[in-house]
Amino acid sequence: MNRSKIKELIELVETSDIAELEVHYFGGRKVIIRKSSSGVVPVQSNGVVTSTVAPPSPPIQPAAQQSTPVPQEKEPPKEEIPAEKKVEDEDRYISIKAPMVGTFYRKPSPDSPPYVEVGDHISKGQVVCLIEAMKLFNEVKSEVSGKIVKISVEDASPVEFGQVLFLLEPE
Repeated sequence: MNRSKIKELIELVETSDIAELEVHYFGGRKVIIRKSSSGVVPVQSNGVVTSTVAPPSPPIQPAAQQSTPVPQEKEPPKEEIPAEKKVEDEDRYISIKAPMVGTFYRKPSPDSPPYVEVGDHISKGQVVCLIEAMKLFNEVKSEVSGKIVKISVEDASPVEFGQVLFLLEPE
């Protein structure tokens, strides 16, 4: 992607209500443009260009006309579970990951029951879901036996290569 295209994307973000824009292009590279209060800060690392754009400033009113102060945006609340504990819990499980990019389906057809549910015991080689890629439905099979403890993706959601689909407690 050339500089003029990146400048066009930055202008698009500046002049719209878009808070963040992420564009993936050939070779696994991507451009991310975010609005922030610190101005435009382009960063490039390992082929990834990140640019932060300052949001438009509100018009300044004389002190006599100002009403109540506008509250600053607050950071979203932090996750209550410490990250170390969450990772620790997930470390003892085996993950079944997406073997390709596509759309995740829990059942073979809309009328059918899901392949697996949380709490189900599955065996090695059992089909656990489908991933649709380019109009082809690919079965995802478990490589180990165990109990499903978490389904990480909603039905009919897009998934990335290597994204965790299920957590399994090994037997």
